[in-house]
Amino acid sequence: MRIVQIIDSLEVGGAERMAVNYANSLADKMEFSGLIATRNEGLLLDYLDQKVNYLFLEKKSALDLNAIFRLKNYIKRNKVDLIHAHSSSFFIAILVKLTMPKVKVIWHDHYGISQNLSSRKNLTLKLSSYMFSGVISVNDALKQWAEGYLNCKEITYFPNFIIESTVSLSSIQLNGKEGKRIICVANLRPQKNHHLLINGAIEIVQSYPEWTFHLIGKDFDDPYSKNLREKVKESGLCKNVFFYGAVNNVQDLLKQSEIAVLTSFSEGLPLAVLEYGLANLPVVATNVGEISKVIPSPEEGMIIDSNNLDQFVSSVQKLIDNQYFRRSLGQNLNLFINENFGEKSILKEYIKWLKSLTAFTK
Repeated sequence: MRIVQIIDSLEVGGAERMAVNYANSLADKMEFSGLIATRNEGLLLDYLDQKVNYLFLEKKSALDLNAIFRLKNYIKRNKVDLIHAHSSSFFIAILVKLTMPKVKVIWHDHYGISQNLSSRKNLTLKLSSYMFSGVISVNDALKQWAEGYLNCKEITYFPNFIIESTVSLSSIQLNGKEGKRIICVANLRPQKNHHLLINGAIEIVQSYPEWTFHLIGKDFDDPYSKNLREKVKESGLCKNVFFYGAVNNVQDLLKQSEIAVLTSFSEGLPLAVLEYGLANLPVVATNVGEISKVIPSPEEGMIIDSNNLDQFVSSVQKLIDNQYFRRSLGQNLNLFINENFGEKSILKEYIKWLKSLTAFTK
């Protein structure tokens, strides 16, 4: 089987990371594993395995004919059987399929606002789904939505998975005192609700002035991020709350941290929590999306109600006060994630599913 992953960019994000993970993981399991970035490259290019065949399309618009022809030539030249299109990249995949009907397209839905699916409409996607050979949803809510909205019979659920990078990347040193750092990995978007984190920091720092908060994620330089920075400044937290932007060495930064948090209003199945577990960190996260599947009990982590400041503050303080409790939660989460969200088990089921769609042998 010869397969290529297609994603709009390689900037740091959940869908982008999964496209790279699939491409890397399949490099030793398929005759051919490729990855195509359509619009932009980004920091995740550093994570791409050398065995993966890579192409940057430099697509300028939705109907960029040059990009479409380059993709068609790539598919033909490399004898690709199957296109695995992530998020909005399905459109260019379908345009190519119209001229190469034997090529099969599967679509991977990474939509992160699972609490608002009733209003999710996309006519282009609905029409394109007639030509999908299969659909992958990253959580049960998205699977149910696809079954009711899309025109594709082969719809399945595969959770996100993580692989520990073997790539040596340049590292940065987090600010603050070692052993007293709290990290949050989430792009600066409103749905991530960093306001809860900062409001919590205001209270926590009063009792624990040496503890610091470290926000990792892309800054879009929009009103949301500007408001966050202004709030930190006005609250006198400039020496306790730090912004780093997007980085390509998250795992190294997690190793420099003691506690990890995720304060989102909305999530799918967040890669951030999987990465937290890989780093043996204790976690405080809001009970949204499928976080409870990653943290199924109080033994693996602390789940709080969405936007509940009192619960957030008390949970973080409990972790600060008890080093043994921190280590226990981190170790339990690591064990659970390795058993249930490991690369090997998910890839095995994924390849089995692909074979059922294509009727090809490995």
